[in-house]
Amino acid sequence: MGRSHSLKGSLARAGAVLFAIVVLFPLAGLFVRVGSWRWEGSGTLDAARVSIGLTAIAMVIVVALGTPMALYVARCSARERLLWQAVLLVSVLLPPLALGILISLAFGQHGLGLFLEQFGLSMTNTPLAFVVTQVYVSVGYYVLGAIAALDSVPRPLELQAALLGHAPWSVFWRVTFPIARLGFAVALSLAWVRALTEFGAVVITAYYPAGLPVAIWTNLENFGLPAVMPLMIVFLVTALPLPWLAHLLAQRRSVQRA
Repeated sequence: MGRSHSLKGSLARAGAVLFAIVVLFPLAGLFVRVGSWRWEGSGTLDAARVSIGLTAIAMVIVVALGTPMALYVARCSARERLLWQAVLLVSVLLPPLALGILISLAFGQHGLGLFLEQFGLSMTNTPLAFVVTQVYVSVGYYVLGAIAALDSVPRPLELQAALLGHAPWSVFWRVTFPIARLGFAVALSLAWVRALTEFGAVVITAYYPAGLPVAIWTNLENFGLPAVMPLMIVFLVTALPLPWLAHLLAQRRSVQRA
């Protein structure tokens, strides 16, 4: 019995290892010879600075706006919830290029653009356009993920805390968030990766300042693969830490209890 159980465990682990190898196989392309990598003049550091800085600002906005929305949707009636989820799915389901065109038109000279220009704000090739586009492409992922996280919180616990005299914000920080924090971490990770890797929508609204995805494309067009490879390394180094850190912090207590 014990040997059979051990064999099944070994086979399952071997399957997981094989799955991981298949998923990571495209990274083997980093070791293919494409000539001497071009670091100088490729705009690698500038693109990384633009992507990380502006994506961080976009995530602050996404969390600030998306968390209250997720709380409302998670606690409203089932019929109303379906309506809000349909609204949130619009930005998730639209092809990025189509979403970028729609954002450009809605905030352009024939839309909200004329009003914004009175305040010196431009939605074409500016950091503002970059951040707004990233918010639109990622907020749906965050809110839908946060709703799923909130569904894991037993409603009677929140009601009991409220009956004990806790204010709504106190119920959220003392009861809701500790239970749902892993789900919030996953939702934020998805939003971060979605925004940081966005190309189709951003290239329409904010070709400049060039973030990492746009810089990879322009370098491929202008200089070829030797100028693209450094950007890919920087891209991996900058995209992965936040999701890993979020998962690590969210699961720290569970690991300590194990």
